[in-house]
Amino acid sequence: MNLVPQRFIFRLGFASQTSSLKVNSIPSHGRRKLSTITFSLAAPKQSGEEVLVVVGGGAAGIYGAIKAKTLAPNLKVVVIEKAKPLSKVTTQFVCQNFWRGRCNVTNGHCPDNKILAEHYPRGHKEFRGSFFHTHGPMDTMSWFSDHGVALKEDGRVYPTSNSSSTIIDCLMSEAKRSGVLLQTGKVVTGASSTADGKFAVKLEKHSLDYVEHVEADYLLIASGSSKQGYNLATQLGHSIVEPVPSLFTFKIADLKLAELSGVTFPKVKAKLQLEGIQKNIPQLTQVGPMLVTHWGLSGPVVLRLSAWGARYLSSSDYKGTLCVDFTPDLHIEDLKSALSRHKSQFLRQKVLNSYPSEFTVVKRFWKYILDCEGICGDTLWSSISNNLLFSVASLLKDCAFSVKGKGQFKDEFVTAGGVPLSEIYLDTMGSRIHSHLYFAGEVLNVDGITGGFNFQNAWTGGYIAGTSIGNLAGVAYNRVNQKLYTKTFGS
Repeated sequence: MNLVPQRFIFRLGFASQTSSLKVNSIPSHGRRKLSTITFSLAAPKQSGEEVLVVVGGGAAGIYGAIKAKTLAPNLKVVVIEKAKPLSKVTTQFVCQNFWRGRCNVTNGHCPDNKILAEHYPRGHKEFRGSFFHTHGPMDTMSWFSDHGVALKEDGRVYPTSNSSSTIIDCLMSEAKRSGVLLQTGKVVTGASSTADGKFAVKLEKHSLDYVEHVEADYLLIASGSSKQGYNLATQLGHSIVEPVPSLFTFKIADLKLAELSGVTFPKVKAKLQLEGIQKNIPQLTQVGPMLVTHWGLSGPVVLRLSAWGARYLSSSDYKGTLCVDFTPDLHIEDLKSALSRHKSQFLRQKVLNSYPSEFTVVKRFWKYILDCEGICGDTLWSSISNNLLFSVASLLKDCAFSVKGKGQFKDEFVTAGGVPLSEIYLDTMGSRIHSHLYFAGEVLNVDGITGGFNFQNAWTGGYIAGTSIGNLAGVAYNRVNQKLYTKTFGS
């Protein structure tokens, strides 16, 4: 029998236990009519066996699946992933051209969990509680170390291999070892609760005309920022905060700036100004490294601003002004004094060929500053007026760039939005609407700034959800076996 073009409905893992076969004809919405092969499960399940379906094979989903299976070996754990498992581990949270290919496992800068929580534009209030106390950065580092991954730390935490494949290989190996089942190329398109408190889960393969209907005792939605997870959440009664991009670069309308592509600044102070925002928002001023690209500005300082300003930027159509202080450790009077001293020492030199060493900028950028002030590079220092020197100092301290939109590379993105944290219990990651329904990772209205914080949200949420499910499944298994023992041998 050629099974490929047909639709299947079966109880996951028990197809071999069927005792009857029924073939029905169902509509195919404009396509040819197809057959439904229904396997009825007359044979009983193994004693006490339950099923967990994990939607999404990313960091949160795989980590949660491993934890649940470890705590409850008799729990059948199946991860459904439409694409390549853990693919976002390679690209997520990596600044364009800054740390390409390195994998931020977590962040080692924040031993205080309350301080750690402050790195989440969405979630900083809720995460001040028990969330990271349950499984924080040190716990994550210990887990990977215990599973053979050597780590190093420079604030961010990386595998010593500098390769994200080390993390992927570790997780996939542990999932296989613990007995987690992984099914790829499938999409969970529907979920509903049944009369007996379980979940009816619908799976499809879009490349084929193929559908599975699976019954699950537990459901963990860890599908990242895909519409798939949001749709499932709404089907099960949850609301969704409208998703908008976070962690992106800025397009800048400045042809002269484009000539500086590749220039980096180890430390700048940048303030984002947007129309319609009158109140002072401290997080819209950030300090850190910045990179010039051929389309605009990038680097950690810009990505942090995009995260904290994600919703404001969305409502302003990603237009505003970025004011950059290129010498944040120097007062403007210090700059003026440095320029005056340099002028007096190098009267006969061209302004393009020398400038104060305190500025710690490259020559290409110095030329950009001179061009902005209309100063020809061949002009001698002796010809520069004090007023012009002060204008240069002012520009270095407050250089305004017109933001015209988001950058074009989506591999830096995470999403602000998703299931509100008010609709789940953070101590279990369980739904407040449905028992045995859990969420973890970016499907929730949580996002962090760059530096391993988004991964830590995935590890913590996955760990808590997996622990909750594993403990419940273990109790259920023991309860069933106790009943069988009592029935067989008496009390």
